[in-house]
Parts: sequence; structure tokens; C-alpha cells
Amino acid sequence: MAHYDRVFKHGTIVNQDGVRRADIGVTSGRVMGLGDLGTASAGEIIDCTGLHILPGVIDTQVHFREPGLTHKEDLESGSLSAVIGGVTGVFEMPNTNPLTISQATFEDKIRRGTGRMHCDFAFYIGGTHDNIGDLAELERLPGCAGIKVFMGSSTGSLLVPDDGGLEAILSAISRRAAFHAEDEYRLEERKPLRVPGDPSSHPIWRDPMAALMATERLVKLARRTGKRIHVLHISTGEEMEFLRLHKDVASVEVTPHHLTLDETAYQRLGTYVQMNPPVRDAAHRARIWEGVVDGTADILGSDHAPHTRAEKDHPYPESHSGMTGVQTLVPIMLDHVNAGRLSLERLVDMTSAGPNRLFGIANKGRIAAGYDADFTVVDLQRRETIRNDWVKSRAGWTPYDGVTVTGWPVGTIVRGQTVMWQGELVTPAIGQPMRFGEALGRV
Repeated sequence: MAHYDRVFKHGTIVNQDGVRRADIGVTSGRVMGLGDLGTASAGEIIDCTGLHILPGVIDTQVHFREPGLTHKEDLESGSLSAVIGGVTGVFEMPNTNPLTISQATFEDKIRRGTGRMHCDFAFYIGGTHDNIGDLAELERLPGCAGIKVFMGSSTGSLLVPDDGGLEAILSAISRRAAFHAEDEYRLEERKPLRVPGDPSSHPIWRDPMAALMATERLVKLARRTGKRIHVLHISTGEEMEFLRLHKDVASVEVTPHHLTLDETAYQRLGTYVQMNPPVRDAAHRARIWEGVVDGTADILGSDHAPHTRAEKDHPYPESHSGMTGVQTLVPIMLDHVNAGRLSLERLVDMTSAGPNRLFGIANKGRIAAGYDADFTVVDLQRRETIRNDWVKSRAGWTPYDGVTVTGWPVGTIVRGQTVMWQGELVTPAIGQPMRFGEALGRV
């Protein structure tokens, strides 16, 4: 008779290839049995009757602000927000203080996160003009998600606006690199279009052409260098239509806020909806959804970028761009599933199987034998109203305050351990660096 450490019984398992009723047997943090495990023994049985079990949701774009900006967020608070929202793993960004652009600053973050973060994690290393000679080694460090480059919307050495710098970075690396694609030169030219006190002028300043110009330049450079690129947070229909023709070199991320909010949010939320790239009108939102439906969009990332209320309350344009998102990714997207905008399998493809496919995460992204037992357990019928006081981010607010959704995360399982159940943190921090196929064997 088979014996497992834990068996998750009577749940409905969802993979990118379909939905089925099955039990899951877990031993030593990995899936070791799938199917009818009624005769198996287990150290613990978790009853999942009426619940759906998804592969652990991986949020591939978060900003947890540590080190240097921990008044907004830190690795502990950001990862707590993640697991309360059903997220089992995150890719975290390099715009910290100091910047994450060297082996020393990267390994410092690995030390800070290990055993202190509540979910598993990987960190991006920022690509700059100054570290090009080191990138080939840096991108293969254990726990590295790859290289992240800001073509616009950054400061100091983390900003690489010019084609020469971008081409040099792409030439130096071998893994897929991620890009914030807004044309810095156009943004500088259009700054006079910002209207003081009026955040609705934000998408006029950072117009669709600024995004499209940068994306077109980036694809041209990827072809010239023969490298893979990942274009973050697509906000325009024009970009989606362009990238549909270039999927051999470019993968595509979309965000819940660009799929959910539109220009009316500026009247309701003011600077609290101010993001880079901006939330745009409903016509762009509809065209982004077309990219989800037809498969142009590969994955979802929240672009969780918290700021304090005081920072958001500055009058525009001194107000900070960014909003919380990691905790609301799952409920907002489940609500879209229930509304018929995408299937549950497609959501899984964009939050677990997709990240695995694009970035080669070892042993994550599927509910399958030998894979890490990372599960996001959801109740598709549960209706809840999102509230600021539910949000665990240090920022303490969400643009979805007061929004009622159908579909809710009820369990977060990381490597077989129940971290969150029914909204409560039940296991101390156990976060570990993710492993990647292109960096296996590195120590």
C-alpha cells in the first residue's frame, strides 16, 4: 500500500491541458501520486471537496522594495501578501537601493529572502551600461530569473534608453531577458503634456506610440542579435497586434490592471491608478483581451509596485507611479474566469505552465509526478468583496477596494506545506530560491 506524507483528496485538479477529479499524494515536498488514492495511507489528509487545485500561481513581476525602500514594502511583507492571495512564487525586480546589478547585491537579496519570504522566489538582475561584461555570469547565478532592462521609466544607471546599450546587453546574454518598453526619448519630449493635478493626463503623456516605438526597436534588436526577449506589461492594442507577428523572438506579459481597469478609473481613484505604462481606455483593454484569447499573450504578471498613501497623495505629476497587485491577481482573474472571459485552463497556462515554458523553472508549473507540490487551491463559487484591510502589503491599499469578485483563493501550498488556509497564515516563512534549467549545477 502506498504511503504519502500528505494526500489532498476529492479536489478537482486543473492543468493547462484539462480538468479532472483526482487525489494528489505528496512526499518530501513533491507530487508522487495522482489519481484515486483511496487505499493509500498518509500522515495527513486534506479534504478539498468542492475546491479546484491549480498548479501554484507564479507572479513573474513584483517589486518588493528591499533593500532601501522598505517603508513601502519588504521581502517578508510582500511575500505574505502573495501567499494570502494564493501566489506560491514570485520573480522580483532589481530597482532597489542599492540596485540589484552585481553578484554581491544579488546574493544579498538571496540571503535576505531565504527562509524569510513566505513563497518561493527568483530575482532579476538589472542590465546597465556598466555591467554588460558581467551579465553572462550574472544571469546564471542560482535563483536568477534573468536580466531586466528598463528602456524607459527609470533613473540612474538602471535606465538604458539607447539602441547601442540595448544591443550590447542582448549580445552579452543567452537567457530570455525582460524589458520595460517605453521610449524614453519620446517620454522626455512629451513631458509638457502632463497637466498638474490631473492624473488622467498620464496616459496622454505616456501615449501608445511611446510603448509601440520601444517595442518595435526591441524586436529589431532581438532579431539582429538572435536573442529572446520578454516584453512586460503590454498596455496598448498596437503592441499586441505587432507582437502577434513576432512571437518567435518575443514573449508577452499582460497584467490584471490592464485587463480590468480603463480610463474611468482616473475619476474614481485619481493617482491611485497611476502606473507605468498607464491604464488606458476601454478600446485598448479590449484589444489586450484579444491577445489573451488568441494566445499572443503568454503570461500574467501583477507588476505589484507598492507606494505609501503619502507618496500616492502627492499632486500629479509628483505622485508616485505604481499600485499593489500580487494579492489580488488570483481573485481578480478568477472573476474574469467566472465572467467567461477566459477558461480556467488558460489562466493556469498564463500563471504556471507559461512561466515554466518561458523561463525554464525546474520542477514547477504543473501538477505532475516529480514536480514541486505547489498548489493554489480556489473556491470558484465563493463571493468576496476585496477590502483595503485584507491587503497584507505594507502599503495597505488596493485599487480594487470595494470590488466584489466571484472566485477566491482558499489555500496556498508551497512544496507540500500549507502556508495559507482560509485566509490565515498557518506555516512560518519557508521561501527558497527557485531553480532554473539554464543555471542547474551552479553553486
